[in-house]
Amino acid sequence: MNLRDLIYGVTLEAVVGNTGAMIAHLQFDSRKVSLNDCFVAVKGTLTDGHDYIEKAVNQGALAVICEKLPETIINGVTYVQVDDTQKALAIMAANYFGKPSKRMKLIGITGTNGKTTVATLLYELFRKAGYATGLISTVKIMINDETFEATHTTPDSLTLNSYLNKMYIEGVDYCFMEVSSHGIHQKRTEALTFAGGVFTNLSQDHLDYHNTFAEYRDVKKSFFDHLPKNAFALVNEDDKNGLVMIQNTKAKKYTYALKTQADFKAQVLENQFSGLLLKINNNEIWSKLIGNFNAYNLLAIYGVASILELDELEVLRIISELESVTGRFQYQNSDKNITAIVDYAHTPDALKNVLETINSIRTGNETLITVVGCGGNRDKGKRPKMGHIASALSNKVIFTSDNPRNEDPEAIIADIEKGVEPQNFKKTMSITDRKQAIKTACQLAENNDIILIAGKGHESYQEIKGERFDFDDFKIVNEFLKQLNK
Repeated sequence: MNLRDLIYGVTLEAVVGNTGAMIAHLQFDSRKVSLNDCFVAVKGTLTDGHDYIEKAVNQGALAVICEKLPETIINGVTYVQVDDTQKALAIMAANYFGKPSKRMKLIGITGTNGKTTVATLLYELFRKAGYATGLISTVKIMINDETFEATHTTPDSLTLNSYLNKMYIEGVDYCFMEVSSHGIHQKRTEALTFAGGVFTNLSQDHLDYHNTFAEYRDVKKSFFDHLPKNAFALVNEDDKNGLVMIQNTKAKKYTYALKTQADFKAQVLENQFSGLLLKINNNEIWSKLIGNFNAYNLLAIYGVASILELDELEVLRIISELESVTGRFQYQNSDKNITAIVDYAHTPDALKNVLETINSIRTGNETLITVVGCGGNRDKGKRPKMGHIASALSNKVIFTSDNPRNEDPEAIIADIEKGVEPQNFKKTMSITDRKQAIKTACQLAENNDIILIAGKGHESYQEIKGERFDFDDFKIVNEFLKQLNK
């Protein structure tokens, strides 16, 4: 592509060289640069692409996009100075792939909890309704029936546009995409054209990255601020931040709720381990999903499908067929009728929702054993809150490692334990090795007891000291339950 066309729409501060140069590929990773590529020097959280400009030029870069011009200008290379290389990369990535988001209906789902479930269930619903559909989620990327591995909740803008372009080539009509606060803040979604946005809820998370809760909220809100007027914005009105999200949006506003009046309203009639009986806009429907939090998720997907004018009865029929998403309240019963539940709950609010759901369904005669930890190098403020909630709402708790990353797992557990009230200490124990913690929970469980393993959900690895080791909560708990059955 011609460099002039590639930088169309980017605010330029200075240009040194020829913008008519023909560019082979767009890159922001200097290791991938080859002959006639354009290198964008992006400032990341750990490294600064400006430190690799010389390397990129030596590898054949024909153009460099940067926030500060290098001291040494190489003849024959075009240098373009911009205010924000992250934003420039997003605009250029969209240009490079022909603005694929404009060629389909792209729906973004944001919030603290429920993003993966809502995006995935929307993908499943629209596929079952006969549409060519794409999914960009924490768990996986789907283009119709083809699966690709996901590495981030919201991929970088170059990867995003690459997948959206593949979706366009494959004739995708609708794409449902998780939009994280990191992705918004780092401008990964800049230059994408959204046909709609969904807000699920907001509670404490990522305060290691965002300095305050208000900043975290406002980053989420900025996604709705930038929706075009021909898009829609659907928000959870029961969340106190729901209406805040759409204060300044140009998009058409819709609400959904269980507790208050809204455009899309539902009532939970029955809540069991076998599923939910819901009344949605006066239609009764049985779902295989469990818990009030899933009632919200189902109502959100019903709202999106209604806004996009799918047939109501067909939508309700398909919703009744939908299965739970991997690692989201995924449960298994043993021969001894021990129920093991694996859930991604890694925030205080999500853990509270899952435990309250279990407690609302159980008879009270069973023992509820919770295995939980917190990730290393992440928001430390939520650790005591997780400890408080787990110990208050469970009969027994085992604190353990999650993904300790580069932190001492025992120090993380000590932070969690700070939230346990004195009367609940006798319920708790600490086992640093997560596999041993799950094994102990299985050994403690008796007939009809319930085990919740929280925090990692769909993840098939454990990250320790920069390495990822195979680790799947669901597989491991199933293995131990089978051993107990023998």
